[in-house]
Amino acid sequence: MALRRRAGLVAALTLMLALVSCNGGEAPPGQEAAPLRLERSSFVAFDGWNEDDQSAALAAFRLSCKRIVRLPDDRPMGRTIGGTAADWKPACKAAAGPASDADARTFFERNFEAFAVRAGDDPIGLFTGYYEPELAAVLAPDERHSVPLRARPDDLITADLGQFRDAWKGERIIGRVEDGRLVPYHERKVINAGALDGKAEALAWVADPVDAFFLEIQGSGRLSLPDGSKRRLGYEVANGHRFVAIGRVLLDEGALEKGKVSMQAIRAWLAANPARAQAVMERNPSYVFFAWRDKGDAKLGPIGAEGTQLSAGRSLAVDRKLLPFGAPLWLETDVPRAGSAGTQPFRRLMIAQDTGGAITGPVRGDIFFGTGDQAGDVAGRMSAKGRYYVLLPKGIGAPGP
Repeated sequence: MALRRRAGLVAALTLMLALVSCNGGEAPPGQEAAPLRLERSSFVAFDGWNEDDQSAALAAFRLSCKRIVRLPDDRPMGRTIGGTAADWKPACKAAAGPASDADARTFFERNFEAFAVRAGDDPIGLFTGYYEPELAAVLAPDERHSVPLRARPDDLITADLGQFRDAWKGERIIGRVEDGRLVPYHERKVINAGALDGKAEALAWVADPVDAFFLEIQGSGRLSLPDGSKRRLGYEVANGHRFVAIGRVLLDEGALEKGKVSMQAIRAWLAANPARAQAVMERNPSYVFFAWRDKGDAKLGPIGAEGTQLSAGRSLAVDRKLLPFGAPLWLETDVPRAGSAGTQPFRRLMIAQDTGGAITGPVRGDIFFGTGDQAGDVAGRMSAKGRYYVLLPKGIGAPGP
């Protein structure tokens, strides 16, 4: 899942649902993660390259280019690979021209070089999915709608530790001040018990606490209001506590079977066990606060960690520490069939535009499937092995260790 701020879906403390019975790309405790390795490849190695609609990927890439062209020329595109913004600006300029699928395919072939991505010597990794829920909501509570979707509390403090010591760059903590000391912020159980009543604005209200919980996990959602209008909420900040995947909790307790953990299975268990549902959800101490995200193209998804609106089936959440935002990635995996059992091949050019707390490792990705129930049906069942290739502008050379 997921993201990702995950202003829409992810950012620094983005939340993802770890639904699978593996460690989601992280190295086992005590074992060092496999390093990112790139191996020069070519477009002819891509399974299904000539059958894909690269014009859809190009449209998503153009959205990333709006950010790239504003960057200083010497700004590194990634922390590990990717060169500088100056290396990407010629491709962004050329991206304004192509219109047809064939033109788009030629554009990528002319402006980029392909590299197979490996974790050490292993090209195979895990790919999951996320989506943007759509929920019925009201702006004032009533008898049916009593579950709040909260804005950032006034007493929540974020501290960028890199401002205090260079060794802490990229790290931050979240808390509140109590008796002159910075202490951890309230965890989910304490918030549910009323710690924020009267202290944090409720932006909207929904009927089902499980819907609200999964909205937090996805990081963004569209609200359908009684007057027929729709508004979008997005991730603003979390409470700073570690995210605990309740799918893992239910698996460890024997409530769900290994290999059958999905969003749908978790929701079904919570619905069948209402007396225990709140306690299980409170095993995840992390809590997300939202903000209105009404600006942007209503036909696109929410804003990802790159600061770009996401494109259904073309935006991929990746490990930001390893891959640069805006990079095209040729993905080969399998995805669930919408509305039915089984899977189908997924061979598609994606754009790295998001990240997430569970998206770690060189070969690890989270596919944004779009908005609404059908996208949620696919995203909730998505967990498959796969591989990808990263496209880098010509002239950067063979990067990586």
